[in-house]
Amino acid sequence: MNKNKWGLEMYPEQICAIDASTNSLAFAIFNTQQKTLGSVGKINFEGKNTYEKVMDACKKTKSFFDLYNDFEAIVIEQTVQMNSPKVAADLALVQGALLGAAGMCGVKRVSSVPPITWQIFLGNPRLSKEEKFLLRSKNINKSEAWHKSNEREIRKQKTIRFVNFKYDKNITDNDVADAIGIGFYAINNMSKLF
Repeated sequence: MNKNKWGLEMYPEQICAIDASTNSLAFAIFNTQQKTLGSVGKINFEGKNTYEKVMDACKKTKSFFDLYNDFEAIVIEQTVQMNSPKVAADLALVQGALLGAAGMCGVKRVSSVPPITWQIFLGNPRLSKEEKFLLRSKNINKSEAWHKSNEREIRKQKTIRFVNFKYDKNITDNDVADAIGIGFYAINNMSKLF
């Protein structure tokens, strides 16, 4: 078998796709050879402040990785530029805790994918100017923040519909749906990730 850029066997048999936030980790485990979806779920982090949440994230994630130890790689949604440097810093702390826990549990490979890349692959690109205009013309008295939130919700619902149709599921949590979407992209684009 061919080796990848790390000198490891090409393409792990099992991957864990992760959509992480400062409050939770949504996951979806895939068999890459059969392109099948296995376990999915969400782990919520607790704490009074960011540091307590990061410590809780590390503990809970390590327990999760110990329990589901049959995947060799993680694909995580890449952090994108945010309006708030504090949110970006907090997310970096959480992702560091997750990856540290993964390393302690023997995960050998980690890759990331930008949100828009996997979303476009699912057929869920950013809304066009025409779509935004139509939505705004129906809600002319709403604020700019309301419109942005509405556009985001429309796209989240589109991802949920995609994963429910593709995998015959009844997923209602948009973070879990995102993790499945990330994994769907990953199993169909292994050469770009590993």
